[in-house]
Amino acid sequence: MILLCDNLDRMKAFYRDVFAFPVASESATGLTFRVGSLFLGLRKRTRAYDGPSAGIGSPGVQLAFLVSPPEVDWCHNQLVDKGVTILDAPNDQPWGHRTVYFADPEGNLLEIYAEVRS
Repeated sequence: MILLCDNLDRMKAFYRDVFAFPVASESATGLTFRVGSLFLGLRKRTRAYDGPSAGIGSPGVQLAFLVSPPEVDWCHNQLVDKGVTILDAPNDQPWGHRTVYFADPEGNLLEIYAEVRS
């Protein structure tokens, strides 16, 4: 997964400080974090076909991170402690997930969720 960024430094600080994912590689225009068996890339908008950002009011992407049920509330507390604005506090959804929603500095929607079907 690669997120295109307007402000690479601010996005790098957010993902590094909030998630503490290990850095797999870094260049002047991009950064890759290891997220379990996946990679999350951040790349500065430098190519003509990257287009403009949708902006804060219009998320460009939603990323969801699966955790165990007790970790949803733990993650919420960690996010609050780090000063992250929560968009939707931990909640059991009718589709069988416990979720918490927040956004990165460029308005991409982020979700921490657990399957809690009963």
